[in-house]
Amino acid sequence: MATVEMVMPKMGESIMEATVLTWLKKEGDTIEEDESVLEVATDKVDTEVPALEAGVLKQILVQEGDIVGVGKPIAIIETEGEAAADNGAAAKPEKQESSAPATATADTSLSSSSGNNGHEIAARSESGRFYSPLVRNIAKEENIVMAELESISGTGKEGRVTKKDILSYLDNRGDAPAQTASQPSTAQAAPSSQPAAQPAPKGVPVSISGDDEIIEMDRMRKMIAGRMVDSKRISPHVTSFVEADMTSVVQWRNKHKNTFKEQENGNLTFTPIFIEAVVKAIKDYPMINIQVDGDRIIKKKHINIGMAVALPSGNLIVPVIRDADQLNIRGLANKVNDLAKRARDGKLKAEELEGGTFTISNVGSFGNVMGTPIIMQPQVGILALGAIVKKPAVLETPQGDVIAIRHKMFLSHSYDHRVVDGSLGGMVVRRVADYLEKWDVKKDL
Repeated sequence: MATVEMVMPKMGESIMEATVLTWLKKEGDTIEEDESVLEVATDKVDTEVPALEAGVLKQILVQEGDIVGVGKPIAIIETEGEAAADNGAAAKPEKQESSAPATATADTSLSSSSGNNGHEIAARSESGRFYSPLVRNIAKEENIVMAELESISGTGKEGRVTKKDILSYLDNRGDAPAQTASQPSTAQAAPSSQPAAQPAPKGVPVSISGDDEIIEMDRMRKMIAGRMVDSKRISPHVTSFVEADMTSVVQWRNKHKNTFKEQENGNLTFTPIFIEAVVKAIKDYPMINIQVDGDRIIKKKHINIGMAVALPSGNLIVPVIRDADQLNIRGLANKVNDLAKRARDGKLKAEELEGGTFTISNVGSFGNVMGTPIIMQPQVGILALGAIVKKPAVLETPQGDVIAIRHKMFLSHSYDHRVVDGSLGGMVVRRVADYLEKWDVKKDL
């Protein structure tokens, strides 16, 4: 038998540590490769950590509530194979060395997160209740003081407040959080009842009558609103439109969709076809695959395509298909289906929402013929794809012009006019349309 270290995995470009929430396995349990072993929390997402090796969970090196750096050992797994004679002996000191710093880190982090109102948000309260980095980050952004946080009912293990708990609380919180003995007076608390990320709107006053219904924005809607306003402020938006003949694409998809469903147990949608055409256009015009950093233009080597997904709540989220140019149409279709499903189930990982270099939004799925999408910063381009509709069109034939029924779709390309001129922005969307119109109906799935 051999032993291997299980380490805290990297979970995003800017995430350097995670808090252990729950061990899903205990010492002595048999685990399979890719089976979830523990649940951890970062300041962006709660997620499960799978085992990279099959075997027996020999030793747990960090405890629930410990804060562990990326790459640090968290467990010892005993696997099949040859092992050095001192493997077992070496594992014990390793636990002592790794556990102590983790505990110390947890202790020193009790006052590491501070809200905009000056009140500290501790990892553990005086009552001993534990708060994950994600929950503390939400509390910080929403100016929830520790006393208010303590009043929220938790549905997690040992009464812990989960992400769902705090978001549900915020939805019902309103503008006036309940006073507690340790909170400031009403006069002092009033300025902090409005989240810092949402200053009072300027402009024409809103008129409200007794017949109107007032609906508070949920946290995700506030975040989307802030990012959209920031994007319009940062990037001067210009949108170019092209109408594409999608008849060949429609015929090809109709020919292969049943076979794909039988083989892959999923739907063959138009989205992977759109992505393949976009990837080809980006390769032709690589200066659309850029980002702006002050006065510098960063030309991205990788082509990472973001795709907007509508959630059951009505909000949108944009998971990213990394290195989309390395996948064939079947690979893209499976990736699209996987990300869309996990997005709707709330099971995306933090790193799956980062690193996009260009984004598409299928507004046609809502029955819209076109749209003017807002750029996902720090990208410089986003493409909206409208509904595919049947239209009469003039076709040129050897016998002369004829009118035929064709499948047509509008493409709308919004781009950052600071660095993308109208010629480039227009040529990119025209090239995407060209690839769709010239789609090979004999192409293999």
